[in-house]
Amino acid sequence: MPDRRRAVTVTRRTVLLGLGTAALAGTGTTAYAVGVEPRRIVVTRYRIRTPAPWPAGRRLRIVALSDLHACEPWMPLGQIAEIVAVANGLGGDVIVLTGDYVAGMKLVTATIDAARWAPVLGGLRAPLGVFAVLGNHDWWEDRTAQRRGGGPTIAGRALEEAGIRVLENAVSPLDLGGATVWLAGLGDQLALLPARQRDPSLRRGVDDLAGTLAQIPSGAPAILLVHEPDIFPKVPPRVALTLAGHTHGGQVRPFGRPIVVPSRFGTRYAYGHVREQTDLVVSGGLGMSGLPVRFGIPPEIVVVELETGNQPEP
Repeated sequence: MPDRRRAVTVTRRTVLLGLGTAALAGTGTTAYAVGVEPRRIVVTRYRIRTPAPWPAGRRLRIVALSDLHACEPWMPLGQIAEIVAVANGLGGDVIVLTGDYVAGMKLVTATIDAARWAPVLGGLRAPLGVFAVLGNHDWWEDRTAQRRGGGPTIAGRALEEAGIRVLENAVSPLDLGGATVWLAGLGDQLALLPARQRDPSLRRGVDDLAGTLAQIPSGAPAILLVHEPDIFPKVPPRVALTLAGHTHGGQVRPFGRPIVVPSRFGTRYAYGHVREQTDLVVSGGLGMSGLPVRFGIPPEIVVVELETGNQPEP
């Protein structure tokens, strides 16, 4: 079987990130982008009043983690433990993880097996539970799942064994003081690589949006977890909030503008809160992919306060 790691790391995104890093070198900021900013953890908060179905008088605080990309030396187990401690201290009713726990680059001193990083994430605690979806790298780096053309994946099994519920085209009810909100998780949209082609258009997903939402009672309030935000135009207005990762906010973002975003929509869903037919929040993520550099978009944990209303609040 061809080397999947090479196939997914030598990409246009890697080349453009390399050009961005070269540009940073000219300004003397490379050391910061490699050694300082990736080690920061910021908490980004959103308060959203949703016009979608939502139980009156109920507020839900969601703590969201994304794109850890566990590896040495860029995301070691000690740093993951620090992230877990910060997340647990944010008072979330529920904690969600939106994929890519596995390293996504070759420039590492060592990979970290799922059997080691998953138990650390198993230390996450929230009253309504901890839930996860898988990302493209959790599939791409799993050669057995690629040969099989489907799951289970190593990452998914490890998360479940650590006590984290993986929602792959599945739903789970959340009890908000007698009112039920449904949490849905979508299978990854880029999960399966073609046998010999590197053309991104030939990648196949394991996502089933219609089948997933069909499991939720008609008219019931719902939240959707996805890895890639590109599914968002297909998400119906009945879903109060979609939470995504994948883009890293561009990972290199000088002057607030990403150099490259891994999305067919360009910068439309690159980062932050987007309101179209419903609400979307895209996390900047915590780790790195392609190259070990972050600039202008430090690692972040997202906190969303969701409640009923007609207008979003800043």
